[in-house]
Amino acid sequence: MPVEDFAEFLAGKVPKGKIVELGVGFQFKVALRLKELGYDVLAIDWNPKSVKKAKELGINAARDDLFNPRLELYHGAKALYSVRPTPEIVRPILSLGEKLGLPVYILPLTGDVMPRGMKLVNYRGLPIYVAKPI
Repeated sequence: MPVEDFAEFLAGKVPKGKIVELGVGFQFKVALRLKELGYDVLAIDWNPKSVKKAKELGINAARDDLFNPRLELYHGAKALYSVRPTPEIVRPILSLGEKLGLPVYILPLTGDVMPRGMKLVNYRGLPIYVAKPI
């Protein structure tokens, strides 16, 4: 169950177009795989070194604070996703999805507890949590 399987899952759920990875850090496998699959990926992180590295790898990237997001960055996005986000950014990620009216997909770190109301999907052994806009 490689993490790239998360990209395959997203490709089966999200129409091609702009998709945003929140809190990318230095793990670019999912973003790179989505690019290969024809998505316009935007990687977001607060760390300028992470944003710089993403750009070096050919991924569109921007610096943003998920606790006070610049909504214009997300214009035109079809969905938001996060790979193993730190627990403190999960609620801001879900809040951003609600504000934008976008589905949110989270692949948590093993043992992390996700907020109530998210749907758990097992995809090739990966636990993926889904929040759809109301």
